[in-house]
Amino acid sequence: MRLPTRPLAALCLLAGLLPAAAAAQGFSALVSPPRFEDRTRPGEVYRNVVEITNVSARAARYTLKTADWSIDGNGAVAFDTALAPGSCRPWVGLEAAQIDVAGNGKRRYRFEVAVPKDAPAGECRFAILLEGEPESVGGALALPVAGRIGIIVYLAVGDAAAKLRLLDTGTAQVDGKRVPVLRVRNEGNAHTRLEGLVDAVDAGGRRYGLQPSSLPILAGETRTVTLTPQGDSADAAAPTLAYPLQLKGALEWDRQTLPLDQRLAP
Repeated sequence: MRLPTRPLAALCLLAGLLPAAAAAQGFSALVSPPRFEDRTRPGEVYRNVVEITNVSARAARYTLKTADWSIDGNGAVAFDTALAPGSCRPWVGLEAAQIDVAGNGKRRYRFEVAVPKDAPAGECRFAILLEGEPESVGGALALPVAGRIGIIVYLAVGDAAAKLRLLDTGTAQVDGKRVPVLRVRNEGNAHTRLEGLVDAVDAGGRRYGLQPSSLPILAGETRTVTLTPQGDSADAAAPTLAYPLQLKGALEWDRQTLPLDQRLAP
């Protein structure tokens, strides 16, 4: 199957690859870690800390709040402060709605999730939005602009787990090259990511290791996962594959495997 040509390059905000830094005019901040992936049980209060660093020389004031979020097929994230149906954000408590951090200073910021005793197995998924104070940009028609970082939290409750099923294999045009892709359905109740390398032999007999994209596969979601051939070194350009291509091996997630043994036509 050949999938339609479309750009799959991720935008700057990814649920799997959120930036640890953001800057917009006077807003300049770092957060560590940029993402939490953890597990708790019904009736427990989960607590953790994010470190916020003001990398500018002047003091900064930040506003913090929770949000629901979604991710599209290209990896772009959209945040929404309106409460989504079934959202677990009512369980979330933040240390403060606003904080001040000295120039070149750091602040450890606490949050907690009070999971109800009767909470079903599943995944509590939300974002903590860190926003700077709005600043005017644009000259005569100045508009207020505020920098923002989204800190993503995935909290599995009980025995929540991902359950992946391979729907189809094919190819797609990505950054000017045709690469293998997998359509994968997550029939479980928690997110995951595919990991590992798949062996590939192209029409010229050359062997490659193919690495899956690191975008999350959310519960109930069908995602197209690209397989990128790895170069001889970390800074080498990805090689161009000659089809037909034989795939063989297995990708992994959460100590489970997704076996592959397919021949892809050009």
